[in-house]
Amino acid sequence: MTRLPAGTMREAVIDVGAIADNVRHFRRLTGSEVIAVVKADGYGHGAVRAATAALEGGATRLGVADITEALALRRAGIRAPIMAWLHAPGASFAEAAAQGIELGISTLEQLQAAAAAASGERSVAVHLKVETGLSRNGLTPADARVAFAEAARLERIGKLRVIGIFSHLSNASADDDRAALGRFEEALGAAASVGLAPPLRHLAATHAALALPETRLGCVRIGIGIYGLSPFADRGSAELGLRPAMTLRAAVANVRRVPAGTGVSYGYDYRTPRETTLALVPLGYADGVPRQASGKGRVSIAGRRFTVAGRIAMDQFVVDVGDAPVAIGDEVVLFGDPTLGAPAADEWAAAADTINYEIVTRIGARVPRRQVDG
Repeated sequence: MTRLPAGTMREAVIDVGAIADNVRHFRRLTGSEVIAVVKADGYGHGAVRAATAALEGGATRLGVADITEALALRRAGIRAPIMAWLHAPGASFAEAAAQGIELGISTLEQLQAAAAAASGERSVAVHLKVETGLSRNGLTPADARVAFAEAARLERIGKLRVIGIFSHLSNASADDDRAALGRFEEALGAAASVGLAPPLRHLAATHAALALPETRLGCVRIGIGIYGLSPFADRGSAELGLRPAMTLRAAVANVRRVPAGTGVSYGYDYRTPRETTLALVPLGYADGVPRQASGKGRVSIAGRRFTVAGRIAMDQFVVDVGDAPVAIGDEVVLFGDPTLGAPAADEWAAAADTINYEIVTRIGARVPRRQVDG
């Protein structure tokens, strides 16, 4: 029987070797430069460890949502190019510029703020985002022509360096994404007409990088894929050549033999149908285990699957293990690499009516991360 290290109640084991291997896989598969997306604390895996592993695997840039995340990576000693693309209204770009952070620009006002952050001989690196149909941020076609012309002017006078032009796809359908690609290509043409020739064009994230080769454009932004999870409902990690990097597990905190009819957890949504053994798992919704998976989520103990019995509470949940010989301290795996027999994060996503992105990203700070390489 596998057991956790002494004194450990719960942990997320992060395989940095898997992250590096997944990046190598995307480089080989797409023949493109990989921007490794490590926002949201590396999708719950730890931003610094994920960034370090991704760079080892051959990523040439890192992507984060906001400047705070980018600066945290700089403080951790990561010197690789980092792009941040979501900004607070009226945000100053001075500190980001001083730290060499590349800024995603979605408005003319942001473009002007980026230019204002330039100083002396130091220009500010930007990626211009265009709206291609997701209806979030990005320059509209009308605004883009003005912004492109202004960016070209600012580049000529040494205030800015336009590193890339980018957008994001909806993944609604192949036809929708091809239509967005067409709008993106029109924007690239408009940029070229005013003299912009950025070295990078990036449109595809994990889904499109795998499903629509024509969207790769020599540079892809890979988020969920570098953590070894699939963006598709009908294909798992192994089918895509990916290896999940996170295993969430805990030690059985208590076992109790109870008679038939015993109520379990709040509300007694579950009552035991027979005499049985209940095992207590010290993970709950405060740790990111979705309460919506109550009565549906499945765990593995000694290679056998058991379903959550009753409601998931803030700190713990119960599984009915029947007559299985489960003892205090035994390992309980919530999810990990299914090729090694663990439940997949996708299974918990299905049980909670959500997506695997949310399952790993929501794992809370109370769960220690333990790094392994292998």
